[in-house]
Amino acid sequence: MQPTDRIWMSGRLVPWADANVHILTHALHYGTGVFDSLRAYATAQGPAIFRHRDHHERLLRSARLYGMDLGFTVDELEDATRQLVAESGLDDCYVRTIAFRGAGPMGVSPRGCPVEVAIAVWEWPAYIPGAEAGIRAKVSSWSRIGHDTLLPAAKATAHYLNSVLARTEAEELGFDEAILLGADGMLAEGSGENLFLVDGGVLLTPPPASGALGGITRDTVLALAAALDVPVEQRPLTRGELYTADEVFLTGTAAEIVPVREIDNRPIGDGAAPGPLTARIAAAYGDAVRGDDPRFAHWLDVVPAGVAAG
Repeated sequence: MQPTDRIWMSGRLVPWADANVHILTHALHYGTGVFDSLRAYATAQGPAIFRHRDHHERLLRSARLYGMDLGFTVDELEDATRQLVAESGLDDCYVRTIAFRGAGPMGVSPRGCPVEVAIAVWEWPAYIPGAEAGIRAKVSSWSRIGHDTLLPAAKATAHYLNSVLARTEAEELGFDEAILLGADGMLAEGSGENLFLVDGGVLLTPPPASGALGGITRDTVLALAAALDVPVEQRPLTRGELYTADEVFLTGTAAEIVPVREIDNRPIGDGAAPGPLTARIAAAYGDAVRGDDPRFAHWLDVVPAGVAAG
């Protein structure tokens, strides 16, 4: 990771190397944090943050689910993010927002521990290198967290231990990514992405009730499919449907659109990746994020020239 100059921390800009937290930070010990991720893309008008407000609104929803008051409005978070992207000098960059319980009384209860908020920006071209040619995935032996255990609708730091176990298992067995089932045995999501199948020209995806995160890239793909007149079904999906699908792809802010060519050593469709519909969706996504499709210009927040972090 190539550092940028500064990180925004609870209303202050601090040098990258000085953006530290206390060793007794509650979130470090008990996982009491929520986060979100955004990307800015190079457009003809300059760097543009994709679905900027939607991401900050989701951060606040995640925080509310776990009883955290961020102390900052969406407008304030947007201003800070624009400043950081402008200061970074990067046309394409990844943005990580995080809110967490800081140092205070030690113990499981978070009461008395202040909520701290930070935003960082860096260059992250590819979440899974070489993914455009298609990845190999494994159905994990680990189940996706359930609604009776945690709050899957929140993008919370503690939840990602579940993802770490699944992704580590997949990589140790020679695969690129994991696909998790819910406790009911139905498909949920990847370790850090939402899941889509194509069957007979129909785009299929598990509903949020499956335990999958309500991804903003997922929502973007659903909107793009509607614009492309591609039929969509959001319904419970079985492992068997995964194996017999014509195409499979994963979506996420970091991952973007990732075609899957093989699952559990079984080729998907004819084994070619990306499949035709996946390629259409990926092309439409690329046009939308880079400002080449005026129908989706409202998703872009162009960072004005001259915006500088103070």
